[in-house]
Amino acid sequence: MSKQAKCVSFSTTSPKSILSSLSSSTSFSQSPINQTFSLSMVEETLDSTEPIIKKWDPNTKTISLFSHSRKQAKEFIICVRDLRRAMHFLVSQHSQSPNLVLTHSLMEIAMSRLEKEFFMILSSNLDQLDPESVSGHSSISSYSEFEYVMQSDDEMEKASESIAEVEKASALVMSDLKVIAETMISCGYGKECIKSYKMIRKSIVDEGLHLLGIQKCKISLFNRTDWSVLEPMIKNWIKAAKIGVTTLFKGEKLLCDHVFSSSTTIRDSCFYEIANESGLNLFSLPELVVNKEKKPPPERIFKLMDLYAAISELRPEIELIFNFDSVASVKTLAISSLKKLKNSIHTCLTEFELTIQKDSSKALTPGGGIHRLTRTTMSFISSLSGYSRVLSEILAEHVIKRNTRFLESYFTAPILEDEHINHHATSVHIAWLILVLLCKLDIKAESYKDVSLSYLFLVNNIRLVVDTVRSTHHLRNLLGDDWLTKHEAKLRSYATNYENAAWAKVYQTVPVRTSTTLSPDQAKTHFKRFHVAFEEAYMKQSSCVILDAKLRDEFKVYIARKLVPEYKEFYQKYLPMLREEINIEMLVRFKPDNLENYLSDLFHGTPMLSDSSSSASSSSMCISLGCG
Repeated sequence: MSKQAKCVSFSTTSPKSILSSLSSSTSFSQSPINQTFSLSMVEETLDSTEPIIKKWDPNTKTISLFSHSRKQAKEFIICVRDLRRAMHFLVSQHSQSPNLVLTHSLMEIAMSRLEKEFFMILSSNLDQLDPESVSGHSSISSYSEFEYVMQSDDEMEKASESIAEVEKASALVMSDLKVIAETMISCGYGKECIKSYKMIRKSIVDEGLHLLGIQKCKISLFNRTDWSVLEPMIKNWIKAAKIGVTTLFKGEKLLCDHVFSSSTTIRDSCFYEIANESGLNLFSLPELVVNKEKKPPPERIFKLMDLYAAISELRPEIELIFNFDSVASVKTLAISSLKKLKNSIHTCLTEFELTIQKDSSKALTPGGGIHRLTRTTMSFISSLSGYSRVLSEILAEHVIKRNTRFLESYFTAPILEDEHINHHATSVHIAWLILVLLCKLDIKAESYKDVSLSYLFLVNNIRLVVDTVRSTHHLRNLLGDDWLTKHEAKLRSYATNYENAAWAKVYQTVPVRTSTTLSPDQAKTHFKRFHVAFEEAYMKQSSCVILDAKLRDEFKVYIARKLVPEYKEFYQKYLPMLREEINIEMLVRFKPDNLENYLSDLFHGTPMLSDSSSSASSSSMCISLGCG
């Protein structure tokens, strides 16, 4: 037997057996209409309803009544209601009346027709009843069963002028289902239409989730799955969950509430059968993710926060859709996942801080360059700042232990104008993480034997920290301009300390400008001291690295401005008196122009000065002086 045939088959039921269902499903027994009903009125009702109901006997007429003529469908529904009143009167007042058999027979035909119509409308209008169309309705109630019955096609069209054509078609189909369901339920035949509804709509939801990529996954298999596979799964789940909740489940809830608005029990039962299993299946993935690792490594935090943000955003819809007891397990699972995600994210934050503190790498960064820890930490913190909303919620509930007094003396969180989020906890925590990094860098700087190199190491690394904060919009907002000003001042201080440690000895070999003229021997002594000091400083500093091009140029320009003019004046003043010296090229090895060239080669990590280049420089200088 086909599905359709199964849906329209009825068991033979005696008139008396439906007395209880009629009494429980209607209030007509107390209405004035029933009180004034008479046998003559029953006769009139049967005379008017019998030809209409028999005309649409599903065994003799296979076309759809509701598709064929909305006017005749309206007449049919009115006939069924009249027949129901008559049947109720006979069962309760004249149970031995011969008309009761005819009334029951007509009711069986009518119910068989309506069940068939219900099934046909459900199965042939999937486009109009797809969850996206249904969830977009803003005024489903405007197509109530009462209005549908009382209005003509023209009146319905006028009432729908402000609604888009696709929404109007969807609303009409929904109203057809509603009037059929209410009529069958009121006549005691609710099970027949409910069975069809559950079967068809559950298949729609199940297929929808399947198309969104949501599938059941065994815990054992999931726990063996590598994170490189899970990450795209999580990304897809976030998109699927948004569509699933706001379109699929929301649409089904609206449709179910509308079609079975006359019975809360039936409405809730239908939605449970349709959505509960699928809802639990949808929200199983976040639960599996948080249970996969008791102590997730810090790098997991971003996918965990993506999941948290997605569920948190959907939470109002989830609570609205799964708002009654039978489907509360879906809501409970989603909220439970949120709480577990909070704990996992908090664990990741704690582990990240410990990772910085426990970094034990002994290898010195060549040339005082940027340490790996600085790069990885600032990249992590920069990404972290984009999740301010999530972090604010988590840190407000899970305060991380830290040296509060020390932090307060170091950082004052800026006041951010955001009526929805209090960013203070996030600002403080990110400032704390950077402070932990800076303290670690101070310790690593002490490992350099050369003081100037330790300062250059701090300059390079703090410059990266400052530049990351300045160039990252969220990070700059969270830390504020005062933080930047303070750390730029610290950067300048380290730069000055580097310069003093690396070049002060060279500066000191150039005589201070005085009115007193040096003797040739004094001049020779200063030239020798300068050459030794410059070569030593140059060879040491040329192996150093400043990766930031702007900072590198600033350093070179500053050193050149301080050194070259002084040396040039000394060179031009005292070189002529030493022309008669033997091996002057060994005595005066650097011209001012050569000095600028050497300085321009600094901080690339590759020494340029050699004996041959020094000799070539001296030869060039001697030729210009005419010596030798």
